[in-house]
Amino acid sequence: MQLTGQISSDRPLLVLAVKEEAQFLDTSLPVLLTGMGKVNAATALAAALARGPLPSLVVNLGTAGALRPGWTGTHLVGTVMQHDLDSAVLQSLTGDVYGAPLTLADAEGATLATGDSFIADEAGRARLAEHAHLVDMEGYALATAAHQAGVPLRVVKHVSDDAGEGAAKSWRESVADCARVLAGWAAQNVPYYA
Repeated sequence: MQLTGQISSDRPLLVLAVKEEAQFLDTSLPVLLTGMGKVNAATALAAALARGPLPSLVVNLGTAGALRPGWTGTHLVGTVMQHDLDSAVLQSLTGDVYGAPLTLADAEGATLATGDSFIADEAGRARLAEHAHLVDMEGYALATAAHQAGVPLRVVKHVSDDAGEGAAKSWRESVADCARVLAGWAAQNVPYYA
C-alpha cells in the first residue's frame, strides 16, 4: 500500500492497484496504490478510509480483461461481482448470502467480475462471460470497502487484454498505453484533477 498526497473530505481519492497503471497520472489529488488482488485492495482502502478524513469520492482506475468479443476501450462499471467465491454453497451452509453483486452509481455500466485469479484461459473466460463483460482482481473488494465506509465509488476500467491465452503478455505490452488512457480519462472526468 502506498498513499501519495493527503485525503480530504472535499476531493476525490484515486485508487489503482499498481504503479504501472498510475504512471501517467499528473494530479494534486491523493493516489492510493493498493497492490494486486482482493485482500490487498480491501485492506489498503479500508485502512486509508479508517484514518480519515473520508474523501468526497473514491475513483478506481485500472485495467481489465475483456470477457466478450469486441470489448475494447474504457468502461464505467455498473455492477461488480466476485467470480471466485462460492456464494451458493455458503448460503446453503449458513442461510446467509455472502458476496452478493453490488450495483454502483454508474448502474447502466458494464458488469465486472473480480477474483484473485488472473484469467488467461479460454475456458475460464467463457465461464465468466456468461455473467460479466470484464474481469479484474480488485473492483469488488474496493466497492465493498467504500460501501461499508459510506463513500461513493466509481470504477473505471480500460481493457488491457482478452482474458484468454496470452493475456499476461498482452497486459505487460499494453499497460503503459492503458495507463495513458486512464490518466486522460481522469483529467477529463474527475473533479479537481488538475
